[in-house]
Amino acid sequence: MDEAKHANELERPSVEAELTYLLDTGVKPANYPSVAGGRAERDTGPAARHTVIVRNARLSGEPFTLDLHGFTLAGHETAVRDFYDDAELHTRYDAEVTALIREQTHAERVVVFDHTRRSDDAGLRNAKTVRGPASTVHNDYTERSAIRRLRAILPEEADRLLQRRFAIVNVWRSIAGPVYTSPVALCDGSTVQPADLIVTERRGVDRVGETYRVAFNEAHRWFYYPRLQPGEAVLIKTHDSSANGRCRFAPHAAFENPAAPSGAPPRQSVESRAFAFFSASG
Repeated sequence: MDEAKHANELERPSVEAELTYLLDTGVKPANYPSVAGGRAERDTGPAARHTVIVRNARLSGEPFTLDLHGFTLAGHETAVRDFYDDAELHTRYDAEVTALIREQTHAERVVVFDHTRRSDDAGLRNAKTVRGPASTVHNDYTERSAIRRLRAILPEEADRLLQRRFAIVNVWRSIAGPVYTSPVALCDGSTVQPADLIVTERRGVDRVGETYRVAFNEAHRWFYYPRLQPGEAVLIKTHDSSANGRCRFAPHAAFENPAAPSGAPPRQSVESRAFAFFSASG
């Protein structure tokens, strides 16, 4: 790996990257998500590739927060030894993610309900039976699908829980050294307008749901955390039921990193999704 050639990535204020947006035609698009060890992600609806500036969030000087921007970075060491071991994820990592989200959001209760492992290397995807990166600009949940997911995961409590504020938070981390390739670009949620969010049918193998794909808006501000370390975690808010001025959605996408060293090891990551429940409705 030609590390010396790109050793200054941490010192670069930004990189240029192409992101795949949706060209909104008024026809509801569909997303066929990647399958672990199987098909690649596929989308219907015309794509719109745009070259954008992705700023180095480490150098920006801004205190990124979930409520203002929709994402934040936290130091987060883990005791997990093997992220490919489902049992260890549930017996050890669920508790770690719960504690992290409670600390960052001050939620009264956190319920972890999903872990998704990804790699941008086809051989690893087949060997480890994991999914590929999500390379289109998207947000994991819509207003409707967030409620449907809550009802599916906690059916007996849903009516009561929906009477107060809840959010869905994604905890994203590397599970094999620093991230050089296919890092995640994070859109400042305060720059996203409601008209930018396009309801998209998500046709998974086991269920049909909804996500938002995103139409291009030159006001969008993009950031990333170069060389994300295994002892760090990015938190991304993908839904917030409160409409009182907080950031509600934070679009994001993997991108081809022009600052990645030649021969860099492929990305291996895990994203964990959780409900965060608050004591008040707004």
